[in-house]
Amino acid sequence: MTSDFLIIKILAEEQNMRKAAERLFLSQPALSLRLQTIEKDWNAKLFLRSQKGLTPTPAGELVIEFANNLILQKEEVLESIQSLTSKVHGTLKIACASIVGQNWLPKVLKDFVQTYPEAKISLLTGWSSEIVKSLYDGEAHIGIVRGQTDWKGTKMHLFRDTLYLVDKEMTSVEDVLTTEKPFIQFKSDSNYYQEIQQWWQKHFSTNPKRQIIVDQIETCKQMALNGIGYAILPSITLNGHEDVHKIPLTNQEEQFELTRDTWLIGYDATFELPQVDAFVKIVNKHAKKFH
Repeated sequence: MTSDFLIIKILAEEQNMRKAAERLFLSQPALSLRLQTIEKDWNAKLFLRSQKGLTPTPAGELVIEFANNLILQKEEVLESIQSLTSKVHGTLKIACASIVGQNWLPKVLKDFVQTYPEAKISLLTGWSSEIVKSLYDGEAHIGIVRGQTDWKGTKMHLFRDTLYLVDKEMTSVEDVLTTEKPFIQFKSDSNYYQEIQQWWQKHFSTNPKRQIIVDQIETCKQMALNGIGYAILPSITLNGHEDVHKIPLTNQEEQFELTRDTWLIGYDATFELPQVDAFVKIVNKHAKKFH
């Protein structure tokens, strides 16, 4: 039977009886009766109903916070119990940089779920700063981040991918000085954008003639693939079958000058959980194959 605390949690998240009932696999009348019983137990009205949905009362806010904390504590106890056994099950909570989540992680997760079918996965994606915050807030067991990240716990290097100048027509880096196409750039909260700016200033005495700034690297890629302009993209986003020229950004020693590192981070104790330990082993296997 669905617990009262889970009902409170989902009602607070959805703020809508119909949507909450669907998530709980209950009918709306059954959910309404359960809520009435819960409110009677607490001797307080927890939600106000209106055409806009459900709004927590001050008493409801207190009970919602209590319910969320209790559910979280139960999950932590269950994880501790699971860590005492060798069988891999329970929920693996991952927070991952979007670019890795879109281009590299799916193959890793496929391997994981096939190897450990009893384990569950919760995945959050976002910018690297959001990944770190999710670890601080206890929303994830482990995080996968890009670039330089200030993290005091366990930090494992996964792979380094190179950056390429991508364009439908240009065949050398120097062509950017004569093209009329715009330089399409991806700007996030990381230092990725700044690193590319510094690279440009190091090699060229003038700014790009035209620029387009986007907030999603996939948008940046698609605009370059469609010939709208040129872009600098990490190799993780390119599968080798794109109909474009890919010019590696190298220095005089023919070493890759612009690279991007990917890291696995988490609190030391978390890596003792069986589902986390199993996932890390699969991650390392795939990281070794990355080129």
